[in-house]
Amino acid sequence: MIDRRTLLMALASSASFADAAPVWAQQRKVRLVGFLALPARPDPLESSRFGGFVRGMREVGYVEGDNLKIEWRFAGGDIAQLPRLAAELVELKVDIIVGGATPVISAAQKATRTIPIVMAPTNDPVGSGLVNSLGRPGGNITGLSNLSTDLSPKTVELLHSIAPGALRVAILSNPDNSSNVAIFDNLRMAMGRVGMTGVVVEAATAQEIDTAFAKIGERGAQAVIVAPDTLFVEQRRQIAELALNRRLPSICEFREHVEAGALLSYGQNLADGYRRTATFVDKIFRGVKPADLPIEQSTKLELVINRATARNLHLAIPTDLLARADDVIE
Repeated sequence: MIDRRTLLMALASSASFADAAPVWAQQRKVRLVGFLALPARPDPLESSRFGGFVRGMREVGYVEGDNLKIEWRFAGGDIAQLPRLAAELVELKVDIIVGGATPVISAAQKATRTIPIVMAPTNDPVGSGLVNSLGRPGGNITGLSNLSTDLSPKTVELLHSIAPGALRVAILSNPDNSSNVAIFDNLRMAMGRVGMTGVVVEAATAQEIDTAFAKIGERGAQAVIVAPDTLFVEQRRQIAELALNRRLPSICEFREHVEAGALLSYGQNLADGYRRTATFVDKIFRGVKPADLPIEQSTKLELVINRATARNLHLAIPTDLLARADDVIE
C-alpha cells in the first residue's frame, strides 16, 4: 500500500511535468520554408507535383502545423510576378526558399544571396548561370538538375521509331526560358543524324501557343517536340488538343503531358523530383552549406505512352517500345 506522503510526492511530480510540457512545446523549433512557383496554385495542392515536396518533408521528419510552416507563393503563370513574390519571402525571413524552373530560381537568386535556395529539378542550372558547377555549386543555391539537354538523342530516337515518316519536326520552345536554347540546339544535332529537320516555334503565353501551332501548320511540320517548360506543363491539355487536331505526334518530357493526351513522354517524374528536394532542405537545416552540396542529377527516367492517342493518329507503337514503357495509357 502507498502511504500518503509518497502519493502526494507523485502527484506533485506529475503536476510539475504537466506544467512544463507546454513550455517545451512552445520552445520546439518550427522551420519556415518559402515555396515559389510560376503557375497558379493547383487545387488540390496535395495531389499535384508540388505536393510531392510536402510528402518528402514528412519522410525526413517535418510536418506542416507541427515543426514546419510553408509560405506558398504562386505567380499564376505570370513571370513578371516572380520578383515581387521572391521579395516577399525574403521579407518574411524564411529559412529556405524552394522552387523549380529556371525563371523561378533566377528570381529567387536576384532577391537574396544569403538565404539558401533549393531547386526542384531545373534545366541546365550551370548553363543558365544559376550555379558554378554541378559538383561545387557555390553561392546559396543547390538542389536537383534534370537531364533535359542530354535527353535529346533519346527523344529523337523515340519519335523516329514511332513516326519514321516525320522528317520535318517542330520544336515548341519558350523564349523566356534560357535553358531551352541548349535543348533545341541538341535536338537539331540529333535530328540531323537521322535525316530530320528541326523548326523552332516559340510561345511564352497560352495565346501564343495557339499562334505557334498555326505556324507549325504553315511550316509543314509532321510532328512536334515540346521543350520542358513550366508554362507548357500548365497548358498541357491545350497543347495535346492542338497537336491531335493537326494530326501531329507530340513528344514531351513529363508524364503530365501524356496524361493530358500527348503521344509520348520520356524524362523524369516531376512529383518525385519535388519529393527528393526535401532531402536537400533537411541537410541544410542540419547545418550543411548549399555551396557544399553537389547538384543531384536523376538517373531514374520513365517512358509513358498514350495508346489511345496513337490510335487516333493511326500510328502503330512498336511492340518492343510498349514492353519497355513504364506506363501505357489506354
